[in-house]
Amino acid sequence: MKKSQGFTLIELMIVVAIIGILAAVAIPAYQDYTNRAKVSEGLSLAGGSKAAIAEYYSSNGTLPTSNAQAGVASSASITGNNVSSVEVTSAGNISIVYSGSGDLGAKTIIMVPSTDTGSIKWNCTGGTMPGKFRPSSCR
Repeated sequence: MKKSQGFTLIELMIVVAIIGILAAVAIPAYQDYTNRAKVSEGLSLAGGSKAAIAEYYSSNGTLPTSNAQAGVASSASITGNNVSSVEVTSAGNISIVYSGSGDLGAKTIIMVPSTDTGSIKWNCTGGTMPGKFRPSSCR
C-alpha cells in the first residue's frame, strides 16, 4: 500500500483562511498601538512645561498664561516627529498639537492643571484626540 505525503488542498485552504482571519484582527490592533506610541511623544514633550508651570505656581501662587511667562521655549520650537507644538495657554493649560496626516493629524490634547493644597494635578482628557489613542491615564 502506498502512503500519501503532504497536505491536501482543503487543508492548505483552511490554513490560509486562519492566517487571513488573524491578520484581519492583528493589523488594526497594531496600528492603534503605533498611534498610542506617537501620542506619548507629545506627553513627554509637555513634561518640561508641566515642571515649569509647577515651579511658577510654587513661586507666584498663580498659574502662568503663556510659554514666556512659564519660562519655556516658544510653542513652535517645542516639536517632535509627531508633534507640531506644545503651548501653555490660559490658566496654565497645556495644548499639545499633533502633526502629520492620518489618525493623528491636527488632533490635540489639552492638559488642565488643578491646584490642591500646594500641589498640581493634571487632567489630560480634553482636546480632540480620540480616546483609543490616549494613554490609559488620559481616557
